[in-house]
Amino acid sequence: MVCVRCGGKAFYTRRYSGEVLCGPCFQASIVEKTRKTISRYGMLRHGEKVGVAVSGGKDSLSLLHVLHALNGTRRYQLVVLTVDEGVEGYREESMEHSAALTRELGLEHVIVSYKELYGFDLDHALAWKDEREVSSCSMCGVFRRRAIDEAAVRAGVSVIATAHNLDDYVQTFMMNLMHGDVERLGWIDPRVVDTDFPLHRVKPFMEIYEEEVALYAHLSGLPFQSASCPYMHEGLRSEVRDYLNELEAKHPGMKNVLLSSALQVSSRISASKGPSPVPCTLCGQPSSGGLCNVCRMKQLVEQHTKYTPD
Repeated sequence: MVCVRCGGKAFYTRRYSGEVLCGPCFQASIVEKTRKTISRYGMLRHGEKVGVAVSGGKDSLSLLHVLHALNGTRRYQLVVLTVDEGVEGYREESMEHSAALTRELGLEHVIVSYKELYGFDLDHALAWKDEREVSSCSMCGVFRRRAIDEAAVRAGVSVIATAHNLDDYVQTFMMNLMHGDVERLGWIDPRVVDTDFPLHRVKPFMEIYEEEVALYAHLSGLPFQSASCPYMHEGLRSEVRDYLNELEAKHPGMKNVLLSSALQVSSRISASKGPSPVPCTLCGQPSSGGLCNVCRMKQLVEQHTKYTPD
C-alpha cells in the first residue's frame, strides 16, 4: 500500500475513512485538520494572545507543537500555561516535559500550583477518597479549571486553548447524558462564547481522534509520560472510554457520528441560554448561585482532611 497523497510508503490507515498515509503526510494532515477546526469555529483571531494549557502529556504537547507550526507567520502570540497539581511520583516528569518543549520553542511559560492557590496539593485533597462519593477526576477538574484561569490572567491572555480531543468530547457528551445534566450539554457547543466569563476556551483538537494525536506525538519525537496518573481510572469516564473504544473497533467512524450528534444537540440547547451566573459569596468568581464549585470543594477538603492554610 502507498500513501494516497504522495505515493510514498504507507504508514497509517484511517479505518473510518479508508485514507492511507505515509508518516509525513499523516503529520501534515493533523496540522491541516487543526487549522480547519480553528477556522470553522472562529476559535482564534489574528493578533490574539493565546494561552495554551500544557500539562506535559502527549495531547497537550502535541497541541503546542501544532499551534506553533500553524503560527509561522506570527498570526497570534502563544503563551504556555501549566498547572502543577501536586501528584507525587507522576507530576514531576510531565512538568519537565512541558518546560523542555516551551524552552525549545522559545515561548513564555506561566506556572501555577494547587499548593500556591489553595494551600494544599492534589494528593492531600484526595486523601479522604474512601469517605466520598465524588470522583478524584471530578475534584481535580474543578480545581484545575480555576488554576488555568489564574495562570491565564497572570499571562494576560484572552483565550485558552486546551488539548481536549474528539474522544474527550464524545466522552463528556455521553457522561452528561448518563447523569441527566441537560444544561451541561449546551456548554460543549464550540460556537458559543460566554460573555459572562472573561476568558474564552477553545479546543482545536476536538475533531481529531485520541489515537491520532498519540501517533502525531510519536512521529514528532515528543516525549510520552512514562507513568499514568494514579487517579485516572476512578469514576465513570474510564468505563465510557473503554465502551466507546470497543464500539469504534467494531464500527469504524462511530466516534465521528457521536461528535456530529453532540454538536447538533449542544447547538440546540445552547441557543436558549439559562440564568446568568452570580458572584460566589466567598471568592466573587461566577457561580450558579451561592458558592462556586471551587469554594465548595475546598470546604469539603477542609472538613475531611487535616487542612491548615499556609
